[in-house]
Amino acid sequence: MSDITRAAVEDALKAYVEPYLGKDLVAARCIDDIRIDGGHVTVDVKMGFPVKGLMDGLRSELRACLDAVPGISQVDVNITTDIHSHLAQRGSTAVSGVKNIIAVASGKGGVGKSTTAVNLALALAAEGARVGMLDADIYGPSQPRMLGISGKPDSKDGKKLEPKVNYGIQAMSAGFLIDEETPMIWRGPMVTQALEQLLRDTNWRDLDYLVVDMPPGTGDIQLTLSQKVPLSGAVIVTTPQDIALLDARKGLKMFEKVNVPVLGIVENMSTHICSQCGHEEHIFGSGGGQAMAEQYGVDLLGSLPLDIRIREQADGGKPTVIAEPDGKVAEAYRDIAWRIGARLSQQSRDASSRFPKIVVENT
Repeated sequence: MSDITRAAVEDALKAYVEPYLGKDLVAARCIDDIRIDGGHVTVDVKMGFPVKGLMDGLRSELRACLDAVPGISQVDVNITTDIHSHLAQRGSTAVSGVKNIIAVASGKGGVGKSTTAVNLALALAAEGARVGMLDADIYGPSQPRMLGISGKPDSKDGKKLEPKVNYGIQAMSAGFLIDEETPMIWRGPMVTQALEQLLRDTNWRDLDYLVVDMPPGTGDIQLTLSQKVPLSGAVIVTTPQDIALLDARKGLKMFEKVNVPVLGIVENMSTHICSQCGHEEHIFGSGGGQAMAEQYGVDLLGSLPLDIRIREQADGGKPTVIAEPDGKVAEAYRDIAWRIGARLSQQSRDASSRFPKIVVENT
């Protein structure tokens, strides 16, 4: 009979603090099962965010923790993911086929929000999640070009649109419905109604995350979307420039007012490295994103460089995470995606799907 106890195994596992969760896996409730058979210990780990690229390292860390326990001769670590729906703000209605909606927003245009959004969506998908992209920038839809998608969406039932798909991403955009050079001369209420239709009349298929590329700014359209779209969280994109940070603060406060959790800040165009000589320069200033994160008590999810390849790849319909999946910039996007997923996984779950729907019928 083995002298190894479950408590001893759990105590050993607590020695490893998962860096993205910021706590050990026992405290994070990620240990799904522990089986002990003599000196053979099997640990089932169930992560609440996509961790395809982290699995080998995680498995090694946990094995190392258990190797130090007397009596253990063999360790098996099984890792799976189980992404849950998380609570959205009150008053919003869930979207069929979507577990979590994440808004990627900025207080102003020109900070690289759309490029950041598409690469984060692709990074989440590369890590094993089922991901969709809603291009909510009606006036300047850019996701069709960035995702390399053209043509109008189909409708199988005449009621719902089928999302266009590329790189494993389900996508919907006003850009699929109009000519690329046709201006959208619509007033705010029309835009808001159109976006709600794009969101709810699209046949999203079993998404873990729907990333929404929000229109820039904090006006009526953005506020209405923030109230009506069931957002699990928001990501603020800014540059280190003081003017951009002023507007980013407005975006953050807008989400706070409508009770949408801000998952963190992404500082884009943080530094520029000359492609000719390698000289690094903080063109838009430095430390702004970190200072803003500290001021408002949110996470700085990461910093991204000002790199001509990011722009060229997005314009060419093959964003960086796809074009150079093993490059440093793609690694930075994946790191931010892990932080977003981990942060969201620790929020309160939406338990509404667990309750049966009671239907009264005349018989």
